[in-house]
Amino acid sequence: MTLLAQYYVPGLHVEDHAIDVPLDWTGKQPGEAFDGESLRLFYRVVTSPEHVHDDLPLLIYLQGGPGGESPRPWGPSSDGWMEEALKHFRIVLPDQRGTGRSNHVDGIVMRRIGDPQAQAAYLKHFLADSIVKDFEHLRRTVFCGRQWVTLGQSYGGFLTLTYLSFFPEGVIASFTGGGIPHVPANATEVYQHTFPRMVKKTTQFYERYPQDVERAAAVADILANNEVILPGGDQLTVERFQMLGSDFGMKPSFERVHWILDSAFLDGDGSASKESPLSEEFLSRVEGATSSRPLYWPLQEFIYCDGEMDEPIRWAAQRVRDTKPEFAPDARPLMFTGEAMFPWMFDKEKALRPFKPAMDILMEDTSWGRIYDEDQLARNEVPLQAGVYFDDLYVDSGMQLDTLSRVGNSHYLTTNEFEHDGLHGAVMFKRLYNEALNRGDLESLF
Repeated sequence: MTLLAQYYVPGLHVEDHAIDVPLDWTGKQPGEAFDGESLRLFYRVVTSPEHVHDDLPLLIYLQGGPGGESPRPWGPSSDGWMEEALKHFRIVLPDQRGTGRSNHVDGIVMRRIGDPQAQAAYLKHFLADSIVKDFEHLRRTVFCGRQWVTLGQSYGGFLTLTYLSFFPEGVIASFTGGGIPHVPANATEVYQHTFPRMVKKTTQFYERYPQDVERAAAVADILANNEVILPGGDQLTVERFQMLGSDFGMKPSFERVHWILDSAFLDGDGSASKESPLSEEFLSRVEGATSSRPLYWPLQEFIYCDGEMDEPIRWAAQRVRDTKPEFAPDARPLMFTGEAMFPWMFDKEKALRPFKPAMDILMEDTSWGRIYDEDQLARNEVPLQAGVYFDDLYVDSGMQLDTLSRVGNSHYLTTNEFEHDGLHGAVMFKRLYNEALNRGDLESLF
């Protein structure tokens, strides 16, 4: 372990640390010394100033994504769950391998590797099986094998089930928000649920802002008939414009998209017009809202790959979309798409082009690391408290509840009060924590 820095931000004491982990965990066990190529795993330990010297239990936050770094703590209320968690825990915030200050993966790294087969093999080391082994290695070495509580947001819930599948002895209790995957995993099934929900979400958006039906159609017509270049150099296509809907599972996403459209047209009073140029302000906002994080899209569908598969992924979202004519770029009203990646992104987007050769290989791959052990999950004894959002755009609530019905010692709180990002508010984690506390699931912490 290396202590890189320690400091205070308002209301928080923060320590920055890093350790080495194997690039390839094959033949290696967490907690043991290893040889071969390594990665640097960065993590922060965050505590309330009044608890700096207290022996608090540990909570590790499993970040959403895939390809997402841990939140940067600017204060106790920087992320909704954190304010409550700081009252009870010392919080560990790891940057998952490939993200943040851990060894980063982006187009530069892909070009450096060069060979497509080597690129594909490298990317396979950045999924749940390796991520969870990193965390277990961290627990066994730096924290001397001390058990901890896990809190998973979105993809962090997927990681939670991987953790409970293979290292349940390391966990006292688990919490998740909007993140219980369907087990067994199936990417095609996921998108068969996602696209109908996107029709519903888009319809709700247009019902709230009827003027945006004409605005979205006019923008799409302009993009279909003209080459429009974003400030960063990528072409803004209709398909990329439709990806504004990726935000529709968060609050207040309808308002964010509405105000982006409000600034679309340069001429006159800004009303919808196929004859008006699109404003630079609009293009900048669209670019910001649809830009790709380096690992987010490349790994998006591979998080559903589990062990030896009967069939390869083969662009599951695109295959499902091709059966939905209402999502065609020339369909009206224009439908927005949700959290889904498509082949064109790796041709059209500068940040993603270096990943394309590897993606073509991985989309035909059927051999992956194991991420779930269904038998172990069925006999799970670690208390699992899940927050399930009934209207969740990204992770279908029915599929979440089906999985939970087959996970031992699991409990859930279902609500339509929040969207997918409910854990980031001030309410949800406190509810989940109190549910577990009142049930006696946290008795060993105190």
